[in-house]
Amino acid sequence: SFALFMGIAMSITAFPVLARILQEKKLTRSKLGAMALTCAAADDLTAWCILAAVIALVKSGSSFSVLYTIGLAFIMLKVVRPFLEGLSHVYDEKEKKRTPIIALLFVILIVSAYITSVIGIHALFGAFMAGVIMPSSFSFRKIVIDKIEDVSIILLLPLFFVITGLRTQIGLINEGHLWITFGWILLVAVAGKFGGSALAARMVGQSWKDSLSIGVLMNTRGLMQLIVLNIGYDLGILSPEIFAMMVLMALVTTFMTGPALDLINWLMPEKFVANELQKNAADLTEERT
Repeated sequence: SFALFMGIAMSITAFPVLARILQEKKLTRSKLGAMALTCAAADDLTAWCILAAVIALVKSGSSFSVLYTIGLAFIMLKVVRPFLEGLSHVYDEKEKKRTPIIALLFVILIVSAYITSVIGIHALFGAFMAGVIMPSSFSFRKIVIDKIEDVSIILLLPLFFVITGLRTQIGLINEGHLWITFGWILLVAVAGKFGGSALAARMVGQSWKDSLSIGVLMNTRGLMQLIVLNIGYDLGILSPEIFAMMVLMALVTTFMTGPALDLINWLMPEKFVANELQKNAADLTEERT
């Protein structure tokens, strides 16, 4: 269970942090930014699904809890979601009924989180499923987000960081071999995420600059990593020492994203990229000939 959980923790990408970095670097509307966000979304979705299965196996020791999870997801997607789609139309048409509908959404959120907690999976997955089944209407989602976002960002998010900080006992890493272990964790995390993403991008035809940039961006962990680590800590999978090492690794890999992008841009200016694209085009023309 520890090995499986460490694998999941190493593979997480911080989608919100990544989006913010791309916005500050003015790359949101670029091809690189769109590709990085798409990869991060697919990465996180896959990681969360695998994490749900891993936690179910850890808690139960068998695959029955996985079946419970699949059953719950099926009910949420095939029963509750069509019901909410109908409510979204009522919400748009009848202003007087908006408050009861918002109250019902919060009830669904709480019940979903409670059910996943009861069957042995973290309550976060129930809340995640409640978000997935929300109606697809943009106006409906925007109103719900506007009602929740302020409380989440101003109150709940700072509390989460405080709790994580109180749990992180850096003083436990007080021996040389523990710092060596942290070094190995950091090396594996960077090599696996940065190296794997960069090589995969290069194999599908991206330039070296874009490939390295994608690797750096996918190596961003941040908030999502902290959420996963807190789940592992709550379930007793991670010891306090490993928890502290993983938090430090998440901070280092997130902080290095901006400087690493600047370094890549300095080492590979636009002239270098243009020459590389011309070379690739020439090679492609020669192969076709």
